[in-house]
Amino acid sequence: MLPAAPREDVILAHSDHQNPERTPSKTPLEARASGPLSGKARVPGDKSISHRALILGALAVGQSRISGLLEGEDVLNTAKSMRALGAEVERTGPFAWSVRGVGVGGFAEPAGPLDFGNSGTGCRLVMGAVAGCPITAIFDGDASLRSRPMRRILDPLELMGARAGDMREGGRLPLTLHGARNPVPIVYKTPVASAQIKSAVLLAGLAAPGVTTVIEQEASRDHTELMLKHFGAVLTSSKEGSHGRRIALTGQGELHGAEVVVPADPSSASFPVVAALVVGGSDIVLPDVMTNPLRTGLFTTLREMGASIEEDELRMDGGEPMARLRVGASKLRGVEVPPERAPSMIDEYLVLAVAAAYAEGTTIMRGLQELRVKESDRLEATADMLRVNGVKVEISGDDLIVEGKGHVPGGGVVATHMDHRIAMSALVMGLAADRPVTIDDTAFIATSFPDFIPMMRSLGAEFS
Repeated sequence: MLPAAPREDVILAHSDHQNPERTPSKTPLEARASGPLSGKARVPGDKSISHRALILGALAVGQSRISGLLEGEDVLNTAKSMRALGAEVERTGPFAWSVRGVGVGGFAEPAGPLDFGNSGTGCRLVMGAVAGCPITAIFDGDASLRSRPMRRILDPLELMGARAGDMREGGRLPLTLHGARNPVPIVYKTPVASAQIKSAVLLAGLAAPGVTTVIEQEASRDHTELMLKHFGAVLTSSKEGSHGRRIALTGQGELHGAEVVVPADPSSASFPVVAALVVGGSDIVLPDVMTNPLRTGLFTTLREMGASIEEDELRMDGGEPMARLRVGASKLRGVEVPPERAPSMIDEYLVLAVAAAYAEGTTIMRGLQELRVKESDRLEATADMLRVNGVKVEISGDDLIVEGKGHVPGGGVVATHMDHRIAMSALVMGLAADRPVTIDDTAFIATSFPDFIPMMRSLGAEFS
Protein backbone atom coordinates (compact mmCIF):
# COMPACT_ATOMS: atom_id res chain seq x y z
CA MET A 1 0.00 0.00 0.00
CA LEU A 2 1.31 3.46 -0.87
CA PRO A 3 1.68 6.10 1.83
CA ALA A 4 -1.24 8.46 2.29
CA ALA A 5 0.78 11.36 0.95
CA PRO A 6 4.18 11.76 -0.72
CA ARG A 7 7.04 12.03 1.73
CA GLU A 8 7.82 15.73 1.37
CA ASP A 9 10.31 15.46 4.20
CA VAL A 10 12.32 12.86 2.30
CA ILE A 11 13.31 15.58 -0.15
CA LEU A 12 13.32 18.62 2.08
CA ALA A 13 14.61 17.47 5.45
CA HIS A 14 18.31 17.04 6.05
CA SER A 15 20.92 16.40 8.68
CA ASP A 16 22.89 19.30 10.07
CA HIS A 17 25.83 18.90 7.70
CA GLN A 18 23.69 20.33 4.90
CA ASN A 19 24.75 23.71 6.31
CA PRO A 20 28.41 24.08 5.28
CA GLU A 21 29.16 26.48 8.12
CA ARG A 22 27.82 24.27 10.89
CA THR A 23 29.70 21.36 12.47
CA PRO A 24 27.23 18.97 14.10
CA SER A 25 28.25 16.92 17.11
CA LYS A 26 29.95 13.69 16.12
CA THR A 27 28.57 10.20 16.74
CA PRO A 28 31.36 7.62 17.10
CA LEU A 29 30.83 3.88 16.60
CA GLU A 30 32.90 0.81 17.43
CA ALA A 31 33.13 -2.36 15.32
CA ARG A 32 34.43 -5.50 16.97
CA ALA A 33 35.20 -9.07 15.98
CA SER A 34 31.96 -10.79 14.95
CA GLY A 35 30.78 -14.33 14.50
CA PRO A 36 30.15 -15.59 10.96
CA LEU A 37 28.03 -13.25 8.85
CA SER A 38 25.07 -15.00 7.25
CA GLY A 39 21.77 -14.34 5.54
CA LYS A 40 20.38 -12.36 2.64
CA ALA A 41 20.31 -8.57 2.40
CA ARG A 42 19.54 -6.11 -0.38
CA VAL A 43 21.93 -3.21 -0.61
CA PRO A 44 20.43 0.13 -1.69
CA GLY A 45 19.87 1.21 -5.26
CA ASP A 46 22.85 2.31 -7.31
CA LYS A 47 23.77 5.92 -6.63
CA SER A 48 25.05 6.64 -10.14
CA ILE A 49 21.87 5.30 -11.76
CA SER A 50 19.65 7.12 -9.24
CA HIS A 51 21.19 10.54 -9.97
CA ARG A 52 20.94 10.03 -13.72
CA ALA A 53 17.37 8.73 -13.63
CA LEU A 54 16.19 11.87 -11.82
CA ILE A 55 18.11 14.24 -14.11
CA LEU A 56 17.08 12.60 -17.39
CA GLY A 57 13.52 12.24 -16.14
CA ALA A 58 13.52 15.99 -15.51
CA LEU A 59 14.85 16.67 -19.04
CA ALA A 60 12.35 14.34 -20.70
CA VAL A 61 8.88 15.05 -22.03
CA GLY A 62 6.22 13.19 -20.08
CA GLN A 63 6.35 11.09 -16.94
CA SER A 64 9.13 8.78 -15.78
CA ARG A 65 8.73 6.19 -13.05
CA ILE A 66 11.74 5.08 -11.03
CA SER A 67 11.78 2.04 -8.75
CA GLY A 68 14.58 1.08 -6.37
CA LEU A 69 15.87 4.67 -6.12
CA LEU A 70 18.57 5.22 -3.53
CA GLU A 71 17.04 7.46 -0.85
CA GLY A 72 20.36 8.62 0.56
CA GLU A 73 21.07 12.29 1.12
CA ASP A 74 23.15 12.71 -2.05
CA VAL A 75 20.35 11.52 -4.33
CA LEU A 76 17.67 13.40 -2.39
CA ASN A 77 19.61 16.61 -3.01
CA THR A 78 19.49 15.88 -6.74
CA ALA A 79 15.73 15.31 -6.47
CA LYS A 80 15.39 18.62 -4.66
CA SER A 81 17.43 20.42 -7.35
CA MET A 82 15.23 18.99 -10.12
CA ARG A 83 12.18 20.41 -8.35
CA ALA A 84 13.89 23.78 -8.03
CA LEU A 85 14.56 23.72 -11.80
CA GLY A 86 10.89 23.16 -12.63
CA ALA A 87 10.37 19.39 -12.82
CA GLU A 88 7.61 17.67 -10.85
CA VAL A 89 9.30 15.16 -8.55
CA GLU A 90 7.18 13.02 -6.23
CA ARG A 91 7.82 10.05 -3.96
CA THR A 92 5.02 7.57 -4.61
CA GLY A 93 6.10 4.78 -2.27
CA PRO A 94 9.18 3.20 -0.68
CA PHE A 95 12.05 3.75 -3.15
CA ALA A 96 9.46 4.57 -5.86
CA TRP A 97 9.46 8.00 -7.51
CA SER A 98 7.70 9.82 -10.33
CA VAL A 99 9.28 12.61 -12.40
CA ARG A 100 7.41 14.77 -14.90
CA GLY A 101 9.99 16.55 -16.99
CA VAL A 102 10.25 19.94 -18.66
CA GLY A 103 12.01 18.85 -21.86
CA VAL A 104 15.57 19.40 -23.08
CA GLY A 105 16.63 23.00 -22.47
CA GLY A 106 13.46 23.66 -20.47
CA PHE A 107 14.81 24.18 -16.95
CA ALA A 108 13.44 27.24 -15.15
CA GLU A 109 15.73 29.58 -13.25
CA PRO A 110 15.75 28.46 -9.59
CA ALA A 111 14.60 30.86 -6.89
CA GLY A 112 17.60 30.13 -4.67
CA PRO A 113 20.92 28.28 -4.61
CA LEU A 114 21.02 24.59 -5.56
CA ASP A 115 22.53 22.92 -2.48
CA PHE A 116 24.02 19.47 -3.17
CA GLY A 117 25.26 18.75 0.34
CA ASN A 118 28.08 16.20 -0.01
CA SER A 119 27.33 15.06 -3.57
CA GLY A 120 29.97 15.71 -6.19
CA THR A 121 28.16 13.53 -8.73
CA GLY A 122 24.83 15.32 -8.40
CA CYS A 123 26.45 18.75 -8.50
CA ARG A 124 28.62 18.09 -11.54
CA LEU A 125 25.95 16.35 -13.60
CA VAL A 126 23.42 19.08 -12.91
CA MET A 127 26.02 21.67 -13.94
CA GLY A 128 26.06 19.98 -17.34
CA ALA A 129 22.27 19.97 -17.59
CA VAL A 130 22.02 23.64 -16.56
CA ALA A 131 24.83 24.65 -18.95
CA GLY A 132 22.55 23.87 -21.90
CA CYS A 133 19.72 26.10 -20.64
CA PRO A 134 19.46 29.92 -20.87
CA ILE A 135 19.25 30.33 -17.08
CA THR A 136 21.50 31.26 -14.17
CA ALA A 137 21.92 29.02 -11.12
CA ILE A 138 24.04 29.14 -7.98
CA PHE A 139 25.67 25.82 -7.00
CA ASP A 140 26.66 25.13 -3.40
CA GLY A 141 27.33 22.27 -1.00
CA ASP A 142 28.68 21.34 2.40
CA ALA A 143 32.22 21.97 3.63
CA SER A 144 33.52 18.80 1.99
CA LEU A 145 31.99 19.56 -1.42
CA ARG A 146 33.17 23.17 -1.19
CA SER A 147 36.74 21.88 -0.96
CA ARG A 148 36.53 19.87 -4.20
CA PRO A 149 37.71 21.44 -7.51
CA MET A 150 35.13 21.93 -10.27
CA ARG A 151 37.38 23.45 -12.95
CA ARG A 152 37.65 20.20 -14.95
CA ILE A 153 33.86 20.23 -15.30
CA LEU A 154 33.60 23.93 -16.06
CA ASP A 155 36.27 24.02 -18.80
CA PRO A 156 34.30 22.04 -21.44
CA LEU A 157 31.00 23.65 -20.41
CA GLU A 158 32.49 27.09 -21.06
CA LEU A 159 33.67 25.88 -24.49
CA MET A 160 30.00 25.07 -25.15
CA GLY A 161 28.91 28.62 -24.29
CA ALA A 162 28.20 28.50 -20.55
CA ARG A 163 29.91 30.95 -18.21
CA ALA A 164 30.96 30.42 -14.60
CA GLY A 165 31.58 33.18 -12.07
CA ASP A 166 31.64 34.18 -8.41
CA MET A 167 33.73 31.14 -7.52
CA ARG A 168 36.71 30.37 -5.35
CA GLU A 169 40.14 29.22 -6.55
CA GLY A 170 40.02 26.09 -8.71
CA GLY A 171 36.35 26.66 -9.53
CA ARG A 172 35.33 25.68 -6.01
CA LEU A 173 31.81 26.17 -4.66
CA PRO A 174 29.83 28.25 -4.20
CA LEU A 175 29.74 29.37 -7.83
CA THR A 176 27.30 30.89 -10.28
CA LEU A 177 26.73 29.16 -13.62
CA HIS A 178 25.19 31.08 -16.52
CA GLY A 179 23.82 28.59 -19.03
CA ALA A 180 24.37 29.04 -22.76
CA ARG A 181 21.65 30.79 -24.75
CA ASN A 182 22.93 29.06 -27.88
CA PRO A 183 24.89 25.96 -26.82
CA VAL A 184 27.70 24.90 -29.15
CA PRO A 185 28.53 21.24 -29.87
CA ILE A 186 32.17 20.35 -29.24
CA VAL A 187 34.65 17.50 -29.64
CA TYR A 188 36.24 17.08 -26.22
CA LYS A 189 39.05 14.83 -25.02
CA THR A 190 38.70 14.25 -21.30
CA PRO A 191 41.96 14.91 -19.39
CA VAL A 192 41.32 11.89 -17.14
CA ALA A 193 38.93 8.94 -17.18
CA SER A 194 35.95 10.62 -15.54
CA ALA A 195 32.30 9.70 -15.97
CA GLN A 196 31.39 13.02 -14.36
CA ILE A 197 33.21 15.12 -16.96
CA LYS A 198 31.86 12.99 -19.80
CA SER A 199 28.32 13.10 -18.43
CA ALA A 200 28.34 16.86 -17.90
CA VAL A 201 29.39 17.42 -21.53
CA LEU A 202 26.77 15.00 -22.87
CA LEU A 203 23.99 16.52 -20.76
CA ALA A 204 24.90 20.00 -22.03
CA GLY A 205 25.11 18.57 -25.55
CA LEU A 206 21.46 17.53 -25.43
CA ALA A 207 20.54 21.18 -26.06
CA ALA A 208 23.21 21.88 -28.70
CA PRO A 209 22.62 21.54 -32.46
CA GLY A 210 24.62 18.88 -34.25
CA VAL A 211 26.88 16.28 -32.68
CA THR A 212 28.71 16.61 -29.36
CA THR A 213 31.60 14.15 -29.08
CA VAL A 214 33.52 13.00 -26.00
CA ILE A 215 36.78 11.05 -26.40
CA GLU A 216 38.19 9.05 -23.49
CA GLN A 217 41.66 7.51 -23.41
CA GLU A 218 40.45 5.13 -20.68
CA ALA A 219 36.78 4.15 -20.66
CA SER A 220 34.86 5.37 -17.60
CA ARG A 221 31.53 4.03 -16.34
CA ASP A 222 28.94 4.19 -19.11
CA HIS A 223 25.67 4.64 -17.18
CA THR A 224 24.96 8.02 -18.79
CA GLU A 225 25.25 6.61 -22.31
CA LEU A 226 23.05 3.61 -21.53
CA MET A 227 20.40 5.73 -19.85
CA LEU A 228 20.41 8.41 -22.55
CA LYS A 229 19.58 5.68 -25.06
CA HIS A 230 16.90 4.35 -22.71
CA PHE A 231 15.26 7.81 -22.72
CA GLY A 232 15.45 8.02 -26.53
CA ALA A 233 18.62 10.02 -27.25
CA VAL A 234 20.51 9.42 -30.49
CA LEU A 235 23.95 8.32 -29.32
CA THR A 236 26.77 6.09 -30.55
CA SER A 237 29.73 4.68 -28.66
CA SER A 238 32.77 3.17 -30.37
CA LYS A 239 36.22 1.99 -29.39
CA GLU A 240 39.00 4.59 -29.27
CA GLY A 241 42.54 3.22 -29.09
CA SER A 242 43.27 0.24 -26.86
CA HIS A 243 41.22 1.19 -23.79
CA GLY A 244 39.20 4.29 -24.70
CA ARG A 245 35.79 5.20 -26.08
CA ARG A 246 34.40 7.82 -28.49
CA ILE A 247 30.84 8.86 -27.63
CA ALA A 248 28.82 10.94 -30.11
CA LEU A 249 25.48 12.50 -29.12
CA THR A 250 23.10 14.17 -31.58
CA GLY A 251 21.57 17.15 -29.81
CA GLN A 252 18.20 18.91 -29.82
CA GLY A 253 16.16 15.73 -29.95
CA GLU A 254 13.43 15.03 -27.44
CA LEU A 255 13.84 12.66 -24.53
CA HIS A 256 10.75 10.70 -23.56
CA GLY A 257 9.64 9.62 -20.11
CA ALA A 258 10.76 6.09 -19.24
CA GLU A 259 10.54 3.35 -16.64
CA VAL A 260 13.79 2.89 -14.72
CA VAL A 261 14.56 -0.03 -12.42
CA VAL A 262 17.60 0.86 -10.29
CA PRO A 263 19.82 -2.17 -9.56
CA ALA A 264 21.60 -2.62 -6.24
CA ASP A 265 24.76 -0.51 -6.02
CA PRO A 266 28.00 -2.51 -6.48
CA SER A 267 29.91 0.20 -4.59
CA SER A 268 27.60 -0.24 -1.59
CA ALA A 269 27.72 -4.03 -2.01
CA SER A 270 31.50 -3.88 -1.68
CA PHE A 271 31.25 -3.39 2.10
CA PRO A 272 29.25 -6.52 2.99
CA VAL A 273 31.21 -8.43 0.32
CA VAL A 274 34.59 -7.66 1.92
CA ALA A 275 33.15 -8.17 5.40
CA ALA A 276 31.98 -11.67 4.43
CA LEU A 277 35.38 -12.47 2.92
CA VAL A 278 37.38 -11.56 6.04
CA VAL A 279 35.04 -12.74 8.84
CA GLY A 280 35.61 -16.46 9.27
CA GLY A 281 32.76 -18.82 8.39
CA SER A 282 30.66 -16.16 6.66
CA ASP A 283 28.21 -16.94 3.83
CA ILE A 284 25.91 -14.16 2.56
CA VAL A 285 23.65 -13.50 -0.43
CA LEU A 286 23.12 -10.08 -2.07
CA PRO A 287 20.39 -10.00 -4.77
CA ASP A 288 20.16 -7.84 -7.90
CA VAL A 289 23.64 -6.28 -7.71
CA MET A 290 24.69 -4.40 -10.84
CA THR A 291 27.43 -6.27 -12.73
CA ASN A 292 28.28 -3.69 -15.40
CA PRO A 293 31.95 -4.48 -16.21
CA LEU A 294 32.84 -0.79 -15.96
CA ARG A 295 31.81 -0.92 -12.28
CA THR A 296 33.06 -4.30 -11.09
CA GLY A 297 36.83 -3.87 -10.99
CA LEU A 298 36.72 -4.60 -7.26
CA PHE A 299 35.05 -7.97 -7.75
CA THR A 300 37.60 -8.84 -10.45
CA THR A 301 40.45 -7.91 -8.09
CA LEU A 302 39.00 -9.79 -5.13
CA ARG A 303 38.63 -12.93 -7.26
CA GLU A 304 42.30 -12.58 -8.26
CA MET A 305 43.06 -12.49 -4.52
CA GLY A 306 41.22 -15.79 -4.05
CA ALA A 307 37.76 -14.55 -3.05
CA SER A 308 34.72 -16.81 -3.30
CA ILE A 309 32.20 -14.57 -5.09
CA GLU A 310 29.61 -16.44 -7.17
CA GLU A 311 27.00 -14.95 -9.53
CA ASP A 312 23.65 -16.40 -10.55
CA GLU A 313 20.15 -15.19 -11.47
CA LEU A 314 21.65 -12.93 -14.15
CA ARG A 315 19.29 -10.51 -15.90
CA MET A 316 19.18 -7.17 -17.75
CA ASP A 317 17.03 -4.10 -17.10
CA GLY A 318 17.31 -0.72 -18.82
CA GLY A 319 20.56 -1.82 -20.44
CA GLU A 320 22.21 -2.64 -17.10
CA PRO A 321 23.20 -6.21 -16.12
CA MET A 322 22.58 -7.47 -12.59
CA ALA A 323 23.03 -10.71 -10.68
CA ARG A 324 22.68 -12.34 -7.29
CA LEU A 325 26.01 -12.53 -5.46
CA ARG A 326 26.91 -15.28 -3.00
CA VAL A 327 30.01 -14.51 -0.95
CA GLY A 328 31.87 -16.83 1.41
CA ALA A 329 34.81 -16.34 3.77
CA SER A 330 38.06 -16.77 1.87
CA LYS A 331 41.80 -16.86 2.39
CA LEU A 332 43.10 -13.89 0.40
CA ARG A 333 46.54 -13.27 -1.11
CA GLY A 334 48.25 -10.05 -2.15
CA VAL A 335 48.09 -8.94 -5.79
CA GLU A 336 49.10 -6.03 -8.01
CA VAL A 337 46.19 -3.93 -9.30
CA PRO A 338 46.96 -2.23 -12.65
CA PRO A 339 46.25 1.50 -13.06
CA GLU A 340 43.91 0.95 -16.04
CA ARG A 341 41.48 -0.79 -13.69
CA ALA A 342 40.99 2.38 -11.63
CA PRO A 343 37.96 3.77 -13.55
CA SER A 344 35.99 0.59 -12.84
CA MET A 345 36.63 0.68 -9.09
CA ILE A 346 37.57 4.25 -8.19
CA ASP A 347 35.21 4.30 -5.18
CA GLU A 348 36.25 0.87 -3.90
CA TYR A 349 39.96 1.25 -3.18
CA LEU A 350 39.32 2.03 0.49
CA VAL A 351 37.53 -1.23 1.15
CA LEU A 352 39.98 -3.09 -1.12
CA ALA A 353 42.73 -1.82 1.20
CA VAL A 354 40.86 -3.49 4.07
CA ALA A 355 40.80 -6.78 2.15
CA ALA A 356 44.51 -6.32 1.39
CA ALA A 357 45.27 -5.89 5.09
CA TYR A 358 43.67 -9.29 5.79
CA ALA A 359 45.43 -10.95 2.83
CA GLU A 360 48.74 -12.79 3.01
CA GLY A 361 51.40 -10.86 1.13
CA THR A 362 51.78 -7.46 -0.49
CA THR A 363 49.04 -5.73 -2.46
CA ILE A 364 50.06 -2.85 -4.74
CA MET A 365 47.34 -0.54 -6.08
CA ARG A 366 48.69 1.65 -8.87
CA GLY A 367 47.55 4.95 -10.36
CA LEU A 368 45.33 6.30 -7.58
CA GLN A 369 45.77 10.04 -8.21
CA GLU A 370 42.01 10.57 -8.53
CA LEU A 371 41.55 9.52 -4.89
CA ARG A 372 43.16 12.79 -3.84
CA VAL A 373 40.20 14.87 -5.08
CA LYS A 374 37.29 12.85 -3.70
CA GLU A 375 35.22 13.68 -0.58
CA SER A 376 38.58 13.70 1.21
CA ASP A 377 42.14 12.93 0.15
CA ARG A 378 41.22 9.26 0.13
CA LEU A 379 44.74 8.09 -0.61
CA GLU A 380 46.15 9.62 2.58
CA ALA A 381 43.00 8.78 4.55
CA THR A 382 43.20 5.12 3.53
CA ALA A 383 46.82 4.90 4.63
CA ASP A 384 45.98 6.60 7.94
CA MET A 385 43.04 4.21 8.52
CA LEU A 386 45.36 1.22 8.16
CA ARG A 387 48.30 2.67 10.11
CA VAL A 388 46.30 3.51 13.25
CA ASN A 389 45.14 -0.11 13.28
CA GLY A 390 48.59 -1.65 13.05
CA VAL A 391 48.80 -2.37 9.32
CA LYS A 392 52.02 -1.61 7.45
CA VAL A 393 51.22 0.65 4.50
CA GLU A 394 53.15 2.96 2.19
CA ILE A 395 52.26 5.62 -0.38
CA SER A 396 54.70 5.80 -3.29
CA GLY A 397 53.69 8.59 -5.66
CA ASP A 398 50.12 7.67 -6.61
CA ASP A 399 50.49 4.01 -5.60
CA LEU A 400 49.27 2.41 -2.37
CA ILE A 401 51.24 -0.54 -1.00
CA VAL A 402 49.69 -2.68 1.75
CA GLU A 403 51.64 -5.39 3.59
CA GLY A 404 49.05 -8.00 4.47
CA LYS A 405 49.71 -10.34 7.41
CA GLY A 406 46.44 -12.28 7.36
CA HIS A 407 45.07 -10.38 10.34
CA VAL A 408 44.61 -6.79 11.55
CA PRO A 409 45.68 -5.75 15.09
CA GLY A 410 43.02 -3.00 15.27
CA GLY A 411 42.50 -0.84 18.34
CA GLY A 412 42.63 2.46 16.46
CA VAL A 413 40.29 5.43 16.15
CA VAL A 414 39.73 6.37 12.50
CA ALA A 415 39.08 9.98 11.45
CA THR A 416 36.36 9.83 8.78
CA HIS A 417 36.98 13.32 7.32
CA MET A 418 33.27 13.72 6.44
CA ASP A 419 33.68 10.78 4.03
CA HIS A 420 31.08 8.00 4.03
CA ARG A 421 33.35 5.43 2.40
CA ILE A 422 36.12 5.86 4.98
CA ALA A 423 33.54 5.34 7.74
CA MET A 424 32.11 2.14 6.24
CA SER A 425 35.52 0.71 5.28
CA ALA A 426 36.85 1.18 8.81
CA LEU A 427 33.78 -0.48 10.32
CA VAL A 428 34.24 -3.46 8.00
CA MET A 429 37.88 -3.70 9.09
CA GLY A 430 36.84 -3.88 12.73
CA LEU A 431 34.58 -6.91 12.22
CA ALA A 432 37.55 -9.31 12.10
CA ALA A 433 40.28 -7.30 13.86
CA ASP A 434 42.11 -8.49 16.98
CA ARG A 435 40.85 -5.41 18.85
CA PRO A 436 37.84 -3.16 18.13
CA VAL A 437 38.09 -0.39 15.52
CA THR A 438 36.33 2.92 16.22
CA ILE A 439 35.24 5.61 13.77
CA ASP A 440 34.90 9.18 15.00
CA ASP A 441 31.58 9.88 13.22
CA THR A 442 28.77 7.94 11.55
CA ALA A 443 26.84 10.94 10.18
CA PHE A 444 28.07 10.89 6.60
CA ILE A 445 27.23 7.23 6.02
CA ALA A 446 23.70 8.47 5.26
CA THR A 447 24.89 10.20 2.08
CA SER A 448 25.02 6.87 0.21
CA PHE A 449 23.93 4.01 2.49
CA PRO A 450 21.39 5.15 5.14
CA ASP A 451 20.68 1.59 6.35
CA PHE A 452 24.28 0.36 6.39
CA ILE A 453 24.49 -0.20 10.14
CA PRO A 454 21.14 -2.01 10.59
CA MET A 455 21.71 -4.05 7.42
CA MET A 456 25.14 -5.19 8.59
CA ARG A 457 23.74 -6.00 12.03
CA SER A 458 21.06 -8.14 10.37
CA LEU A 459 23.90 -10.23 8.89
CA GLY A 460 25.55 -10.58 12.30
CA ALA A 461 27.95 -7.61 12.48
CA GLU A 462 28.87 -6.41 15.98
CA PHE A 463 28.69 -2.63 16.38
CA SER A 464 28.39 -0.62 19.59
